[in-house]
Amino acid sequence: LIPMVIPPDTPLWMVALATAFSVIIAKEAFGGTGMNIVNPALMARAFLFFAYPSAMSGDKVWIAGQPDAFSGATPLGSLIAGDELPSIWTMVWGGMAGSVGETSKIAILLGAVLLVITGIASWRIMASVIIGGLSMGLLFNAIGSTPLMQIPCYYHLLMGGFLFGAVFMATDPVTAAQTNKGKIIYGLLIGIIAVLIRVINNAYSEGMMLAILLMNLFAPLIDHYVIEGNIKRRKRRAMATKASSTERTSL
Repeated sequence: LIPMVIPPDTPLWMVALATAFSVIIAKEAFGGTGMNIVNPALMARAFLFFAYPSAMSGDKVWIAGQPDAFSGATPLGSLIAGDELPSIWTMVWGGMAGSVGETSKIAILLGAVLLVITGIASWRIMASVIIGGLSMGLLFNAIGSTPLMQIPCYYHLLMGGFLFGAVFMATDPVTAAQTNKGKIIYGLLIGIIAVLIRVINNAYSEGMMLAILLMNLFAPLIDHYVIEGNIKRRKRRAMATKASSTERTSL
């Protein structure tokens, strides 16, 4: 997944350095496979973004110079610059610059179907991330005080790594919430925070990476409160049942 979340023109030595960093710091330092608290692939992207930000613009493409190549700014880069966005169909089939995995939404949706059918990924997380992003986008559309707030909410699903993150990154079974209710809360917050960062912070157009990494840290806390809430409800039901039984016995 690491090559899928970084621009294809990233130098290979940077990819190697970021991979080593993510495996050693984000994975092995916490106990190895199945013990990491943040997504290693996103940690590699975060390392590159903050260490080598100029290489993470994604404005160049894998086969630049070829007749069928696409060059220019990513849709999010165009959004920040105030330029015209690509058409919806262009963003759906992937005829634009961007990280390897984020461009073709058709391929991402096919992957989502496969992950759900095989039971590898949670449809609750995918759906709640999308709902959270659309809800935040609708709220900004209603406010509409800046050009970024006026972008149609569904565009956020098609721009950048939002859909790829919802399908392949947020659903990581190790770093995501584990309870059903927790998965919904976790996903909603990722979608909300991602769109919030995109619209409010003009210096950082792609909010999906930070949203997922942030919620990775809070996933255990979300599960904790969901479980505690279930325990309290069961105790209240048990006490109500006991009180009702005692009352019937006394009668």
